[in-house]
Amino acid sequence: MNFNFLTPVSDAVLAHTELIAQQALGKKIKIHSRQNGMPDLDGVQLAIIGVQEHRNDVNYMGIEINFDSIRKTLYSLFPGNWGTTIADLGDIEPGESVEDTYFAIRTAITVLIEKNIIPIILGGSQDLTYANYRAYDSVMPMINIVNIDTNFDLGDANLPIRNNSYVGKIIVEEPYNLFNYSTIGYQTYFNAQEEIDLMEKLYFEAYRLGEISNEITMVEPLLRDAHIVSIDLKSIQASEVSDNQKYSPNGFTGKEICAISRYAGISNKVSSFGIYEYKNSKNDNATSMLLAQMIWYFIEGVNCRVKDDNFTNDRQFQKYNVLVEDDELIFYKSLKTGRWWIEIPFLPDVNNKLKKHTLLPCMHDDYVLATQGEVPERWYKAYRKNSF
Repeated sequence: MNFNFLTPVSDAVLAHTELIAQQALGKKIKIHSRQNGMPDLDGVQLAIIGVQEHRNDVNYMGIEINFDSIRKTLYSLFPGNWGTTIADLGDIEPGESVEDTYFAIRTAITVLIEKNIIPIILGGSQDLTYANYRAYDSVMPMINIVNIDTNFDLGDANLPIRNNSYVGKIIVEEPYNLFNYSTIGYQTYFNAQEEIDLMEKLYFEAYRLGEISNEITMVEPLLRDAHIVSIDLKSIQASEVSDNQKYSPNGFTGKEICAISRYAGISNKVSSFGIYEYKNSKNDNATSMLLAQMIWYFIEGVNCRVKDDNFTNDRQFQKYNVLVEDDELIFYKSLKTGRWWIEIPFLPDVNNKLKKHTLLPCMHDDYVLATQGEVPERWYKAYRKNSF
């Protein structure tokens, strides 16, 4: 596959890479350069792609973006005890139209996920998540998206796509591949009540910032079930980032967003990871360092992946049956990692695309609630979606 629409990493970044320590990450990454061309992807497990497209940002001002400062910072960090091979494939520049850029993203991501390479996407406006999602059309039948964001970004599907209204397009446009959409860290005052009600009506999941900040481990089962993770940098509190990136005094701390990135990496299902809404700033150090650390923690998570979701060998898990009113809830606990799942009953009368999704990741707390007679909300929503 010829990635001729990807421009090489800039010479300024490569010159900086010459000056960093021999043990630094930049010395170990396969880099797409003007001099050496596109690196061989054999054996590569993670690939960084920048997308310089943000014309569908509702606040688009015509300013170009580039990711040099993020790359310089990331390359300067030291890797953990990692066994993965990482490539930096350079950038997708804006096409003649935004649709041209979407096509390039879709093409690149489809090729990578078919090669079992996880793309790490730097954006650009968050509507690029739509192109990321469409890259799966020919790859798998049902997709779960987790959005780390202050907003749901549902919008009106009848209007042109924007960075605050791309999810509506994902829901209504064929082929219908979206099974679940979850928003982590939403802030109520940024969302119309109608959108909050619609999330509930569609049995999508939404978790307020306060809930997650009080118990960050809540995100682990959500991310364990995600294929696509999309992070909007507006979800990070203003004190953590540079001038052009400041959005709200409330949001995730640097520590919290790095923990979320690591949980995304640990998930065996996550096959693409995107960080969006990056805006260049003169004093860019704080934002560049935070993004570099988010990518670092995602890579760290990927290196810590453990296959524990093969439930054919009953010596690798414990099974618990809990009767709650008229429902028998069946829980599974991995003996390898201690992670929990709950079974969604398969409904034979329903035209069901969900045969691979009969086990839903959950927490030990969900099992405890079930023993106390309470049906876990995640199970209820997944069961209702499965009933349509």
